[in-house]
Amino acid sequence: MNTPSSREGNLIRYIVYLIGYFMVIGTMKLVMGNSPLRVWDIILYGLVTSMVLLLYVYRFGREQRFFERANSLPWLGDFGLTISITLGIVASRILVMYLQTQGKIPVYSFSTIYLKHESTSLFWYLMIAQGIVLPILQEFLATGFLFNYLFRDNTRAVAVLGIVVSGILFSLFNFQGSIALFLVNVAYGMVYAWIYLYTQTLRMPMYLATLSGVLTIIMI
Repeated sequence: MNTPSSREGNLIRYIVYLIGYFMVIGTMKLVMGNSPLRVWDIILYGLVTSMVLLLYVYRFGREQRFFERANSLPWLGDFGLTISITLGIVASRILVMYLQTQGKIPVYSFSTIYLKHESTSLFWYLMIAQGIVLPILQEFLATGFLFNYLFRDNTRAVAVLGIVVSGILFSLFNFQGSIALFLVNVAYGMVYAWIYLYTQTLRMPMYLATLSGVLTIIMI
């Protein structure tokens, strides 16, 4: 029950993590639902987010002791891959933005909120909450904990299935009502999952997810 090898324990833990994530989403919506932003709403968001993030960090670190990754790469261990995948994320984000400006792809829901209540404070709040915090939480849920619990077997079939499921979950956690945006986010999520399996560390997909998130906010 207390280790990642327990199916019942894994299910209960993942449900708890999901509840925490939805609490963060709820407080985000509370903050963005008011213009101008209210200080107490932001404080509530900060408290809830800090508790959930600390829970994720603590639990993931504890679980990694049960599943030691002997071949994990150090931070920026593959410099060529880091540069190439970074440029790929930047280029793809520019492409998505261009398609959105041309009306080929709908804009993100938070972009609509920003354009409705455009302000400097809202922009910086979105930069932190949507661009940095959410991608980190999503990578814990859609990649780290997911592979700890369901896709640990070292086979190609399990890896491919895990990458696909991770991409779908990542997209679902972004709550976009458009099929086009859903598929875009699935693709990003699959890239992050592949990077996780390649590097055997969650730092790299978190870096890429936050890079993508920040670029998305900058290009609103």
